Amino acid sequence: MSRRPRDAGAPQDDDANASAGSQTVSRAMLLLRMVACGQERGVRLTDLVAMTGMNQPTVHRLLQTLVREGAIEQNPANRHYRIGPEIPVLALARSHRFPLMPQAEPYLTDLAQQVGDTVFLSVRHGTDSICVARKTGHYAIQVLSIEVGVRRPLGIGVSGIAMLSCMPPDQSDALINANARRIEVLKENPHEISRRVQVARETGIAHAPQGLMPGTSAVAVPVRGVDGQALAAITITAIAERLNERRLPQVVALMRERALWMVRRHAEMDHVA
Repeated sequence: MSRRPRDAGAPQDDDANASAGSQTVSRAMLLLRMVACGQERGVRLTDLVAMTGMNQPTVHRLLQTLVREGAIEQNPANRHYRIGPEIPVLALARSHRFPLMPQAEPYLTDLAQQVGDTVFLSVRHGTDSICVARKTGHYAIQVLSIEVGVRRPLGIGVSGIAMLSCMPPDQSDALINANARRIEVLKENPHEISRRVQVARETGIAHAPQGLMPGTSAVAVPVRGVDGQALAAITITAIAERLNERRLPQVVALMRERALWMVRRHAEMDHVA
């Protein structure tokens, strides 16, 4: 007499459970990244739904789980979600995760003093640009357009444009398309960003005559590794008259010089390691 194998359906059930579990983890990580974009001000539930493409019940359920775990917290005043206390504590385990930062710091400080305006260093992380350092200059008016830790989709801001310009067009377009939903939530046009990337590819700089704040301007140059790909981007923001047609070439020359020094130092440290 034949017998049906015991738990014949178990492997399929296990595979389905594993797939569902992986999807939940991926969705939770996506939410964490989107919440991180809000920094201290936080992000509204409706914006998280728009940026992730998930339905509202799913987003709300995942948020509540992350809140219980301390990974996310909700501001009781405005109900916005922001990164919770557990994430910074976990990050302490990898305090040297961005090795370019200590290597770049003296060059960023020197550049800020030479130019007189605010200097930023941003790195690529997946499909995002993250500001990892900021140095202020000596000029009376400093344009502090973003904070250290600001996370934006590549293509938003001149730093992301500069890093995208180091990629072949098909690769940069693919990243812009991957970020299209978030870019549109930020009231930007993905096709216009592709155009800006092409201009930066041709000129070697990403320049915004009108910066994030009225009356300001910004310019960025990529920090290219030995393979030609962007390790980071150096950005300077200033009141518009300080990045006019006469002064801009001088500022860009100083930025490119420091970018080259950073790459040389980075290569030396890699060789020692």
